[in-house]
Amino acid sequence: MNFSLGLKLKELLINSGLSEFYITIIIILIVVLSIIILGFIAYFITNKILFRIVIKLARKTKSNWVDIFDRQKVFKRLSHLAPAIVIYYFAEINLVDFPRIASSVQSIAYIYMIFAGMLVLDAFLDALHSAYMTLPVSRERPIKGYVQSVKIIIYAFGIIFILSVIIGKSPGTLFASLGAIAAILILVFKDTILGFVSGIQLSANKMVKPGDWISMPSRNADGTVLEITLNTVKIQNWDKTISTVPTYALISESFQNWKGMEESKGRRIKRSLYVDIKTVKFCDTEMLNRFKKIKLIQDYIEIKQKDIAKYNIEKGIENDKASRRNLTNIGIFRVYIEKYLEQHPNIYPNIPPYTTMVRHLDPTEKGIPIQIYAFSKIQDWVEYEKVQADIFDHILAVISEFELSIFQNPTGDDFRQLTN
Repeated sequence: MNFSLGLKLKELLINSGLSEFYITIIIILIVVLSIIILGFIAYFITNKILFRIVIKLARKTKSNWVDIFDRQKVFKRLSHLAPAIVIYYFAEINLVDFPRIASSVQSIAYIYMIFAGMLVLDAFLDALHSAYMTLPVSRERPIKGYVQSVKIIIYAFGIIFILSVIIGKSPGTLFASLGAIAAILILVFKDTILGFVSGIQLSANKMVKPGDWISMPSRNADGTVLEITLNTVKIQNWDKTISTVPTYALISESFQNWKGMEESKGRRIKRSLYVDIKTVKFCDTEMLNRFKKIKLIQDYIEIKQKDIAKYNIEKGIENDKASRRNLTNIGIFRVYIEKYLEQHPNIYPNIPPYTTMVRHLDPTEKGIPIQIYAFSKIQDWVEYEKVQADIFDHILAVISEFELSIFQNPTGDDFRQLTN
């Protein structure tokens, strides 16, 4: 039996003596208001009673999924579907005598249902993403860009369905018309499409992930990756500023990821100091005797002296100062730095994969560059700089013991001393 609230009210109001026009308006208002009240009751029962019971029962299973879904408001948004469904079906039953009003109310309820469904799927994806972030694999393969891509598709479909209800055409007709504006959509969503493709490449090739330290000079970015989204990568620089770089820029431009350094448990030191060429000379007996008092190079000098003396005698050039082999102060100084690095507690020994060496580079107008190449056991930026500074403090202070000096451009004091 088809029950209509409108018919029952009409029977009651006809006997009151009101005109047909006012009776119709009163019936429509009462029926619509009753349907809205039923919708609120459905929302209250669903949100405040039904889902609360479900949440309490689910929490007894010791699963954190329910808490994640509750925190992302999945259940709260899902409860908005209840009043929309109630209004939709009760409008069909109780406004049977007013088809236009019933159609309008049903259209509004249908649009609300679509909109609520989009919000439910949005919250559901956020909940899935939050649950995924609790897994160890999330540190290697972030999926936020994919989640955002799916959201865009959901909202695009939702808007098309809403437009189809408003203009009274089927969604298929609207989808067919999208082909004509595909070029415009590609132009409008160019960055989004590039970001989506770039996100796949970044994740598949494990090029970068949140928590990595990257340097990108072309974008003035140097710091820790905070977040990788569909369109941007958020980087916190070391000065605590935030840089946002387009996701596709990490594919089309070069950047440096320091993850390898962090995983290797060593941080490279590669720095040069410039020795004044005028201070380089052969070592005489007095210098060698003084250098032998330095414990780090004592054995080296004694072994090297015997080897050189034997070679010079065999070649008959022991008295030829220009032709014979000689020890130099810069050569002994270089060996001293090597020995010093070998016994340093915060420097890895010269064993693969860590290389430790002290080498000469090509002479320049600033002198002879002596490069220190080693790996610090400490990676933390502040402590690493302390280790590096400690090494060069010592080298700069001890270089005068080898009768060498560091090159430095003349200052005002140097010119003043010359004039005096």
